[in-house]
Amino acid sequence: MAENAVPTWSALADAGQVGPGQVAVRIEEPPQVMNMGVGVHGTVRRRDVFRLPDMWQFHLYRYAADLVVDGSAYVIRPGRVSLIPPGVQVQYIYRGRSEHLYAHLRLPATGPARVVPVIQDAGADAPQLTELLSRAVAAWPDSPARATAQVWAALWDVVQLGAAADGGPHAAVGRALAYIAANLASPITVPDVARAAGISHNHLTRLFRAETGDTVVAHIRRRRLEHARHLLRESTLSIPTIAASVGIGDLQAFNKACRRELGASPRAVRSGH
Repeated sequence: MAENAVPTWSALADAGQVGPGQVAVRIEEPPQVMNMGVGVHGTVRRRDVFRLPDMWQFHLYRYAADLVVDGSAYVIRPGRVSLIPPGVQVQYIYRGRSEHLYAHLRLPATGPARVVPVIQDAGADAPQLTELLSRAVAAWPDSPARATAQVWAALWDVVQLGAAADGGPHAAVGRALAYIAANLASPITVPDVARAAGISHNHLTRLFRAETGDTVVAHIRRRRLEHARHLLRESTLSIPTIAASVGIGDLQAFNKACRRELGASPRAVRSGH
């Protein structure tokens, strides 16, 4: 992409596409990762000024410093993450040796735009983001495709952080929903979900009700029966196998749950009645 073809962040803001301190990202398709690794700065000079003409900068910080993006000042702290668009001048002012995980990438030009802060605190998601990006860095030399998949997952986590800050689903609730979806076939307790979400049982209960209008237990039950209905209607799996696959091993209990949640017995649901 030619340098003069890349819109600056200021131009996007002037066009009303993003607000102050925000960026618009498109991640429905995987990014094109051009380079990634562990950046170490601040050992030779305390200030870096540069820009990447046609690549995004994705950073997860492990240090305290000051950052200026297109003339706007931000504070870097450990656990903060930034997404800086192509063509934008950045200035880092370090306070000593400074280490971060980074990926330089190109994002798709089409698809829905998701607006997130240019820099935000990953909070409880910082360990997960660190793990994803560390694994991506390790995989990058020998398996760029695997590294790209992990960077893509990390980008989705960053977008979720931005959605929570903008009034969308809380990141902890997102982690809880993902854990439930991945463990429908196993016994799930509310404390299990709270641990996966990284918050206390009581905090999860309050957040979950506020975000979804449901209790955790009711959501688990509904998701199990939705999945059971899909399998009953769309597969030839036996009813006992379907019951086990949604975490209800007892056939009598499964029958009662189907009647309560789906309004019919498993056989009737299968036949479309």
